[in-house]
Amino acid sequence: MKDDAPASALSLPLIDIAGLRGADPAARRAVAAQLRQACEQRGFFYIRNHGIDQALIDQVFAASQRFFDLGMADKLAVDKKLSPCNRGYEPLRAQTLEAGAPPDLKESFYVGAEVAADDPRVLAGRFNTGPNQWPAALPDFQPVMQAYYRAARALGETVVRGLALSLDLPASHFDGYLRDAAATLRLLHYPPQPAQARPGEKGCGEHTDFGGVTLLLQDEAGGLQVWDAQQRCWIDAPPVPGAFVVNIGDLFARWTNDRYVSTLHRVINRSGRERFSVPFFFTGNLLHRVECLPTCLAPGETPRYPAVTVEQHQIECYRRTYG
Repeated sequence: MKDDAPASALSLPLIDIAGLRGADPAARRAVAAQLRQACEQRGFFYIRNHGIDQALIDQVFAASQRFFDLGMADKLAVDKKLSPCNRGYEPLRAQTLEAGAPPDLKESFYVGAEVAADDPRVLAGRFNTGPNQWPAALPDFQPVMQAYYRAARALGETVVRGLALSLDLPASHFDGYLRDAAATLRLLHYPPQPAQARPGEKGCGEHTDFGGVTLLLQDEAGGLQVWDAQQRCWIDAPPVPGAFVVNIGDLFARWTNDRYVSTLHRVINRSGRERFSVPFFFTGNLLHRVECLPTCLAPGETPRYPAVTVEQHQIECYRRTYG
């Protein structure tokens, strides 16, 4: 386990991605160059001018708080254990992301693409594919989350196309990965860090994310920390108004032969109040084959990882976390 000393004041890059959303090739290349530097050095960065309406973001946080304010009976009525595709409510201390540490001090709610139970993908047993569960006590919850899911997925596609350019590939290179892409929207609620916490207990233990890229919204409580491998310390990633935190996951690190970094991070809610955050995990087409990109191999270098499908990678990552 890493040193738990207070994080330093080092900062993460802040990238304006408006150029990726326009038609000017030079503007897209300029953003791609910033993405490349951030992904190689940090694996974490902020983005602004992302195109998602702040009013929708506010609605997501409000709906999330209303859900977590429900009584336990209402929340357990949509328990993730009732879903064959990992959708719904997950109670406090149900997940342990940091090996050897106490379970994470957080509760959550999982949303994915709405796929009917009789869809061929569900009948074929595709991982984490199927219908969502929705809380009956909150009729406005489903439309807000589905609207945000669509917006975040579109933003994820924009970021992935920018990453293609950053890797000296055509913007369309990952189109097969983006087609019918799976993704998970997760609502998170963190109680304040206990005054008498167990050794190593924290809101979210140190970990790297499983998939391609993560788009994170966080409220004003703070608490997200990112491991700085060069300085050998934790750095704060505080909320920046109007910006998302974005990070590279294990799948994209694997794809780039670790040229792009999947970085350890954790959450310790020392704010003294409730903390809410909303990560969107962009996973990709489950049947897409992932093998080392040609632009990520130096002369004489060999791939560090065998080829794998997105689905095979995700299954193995879930097995490690949930046993």
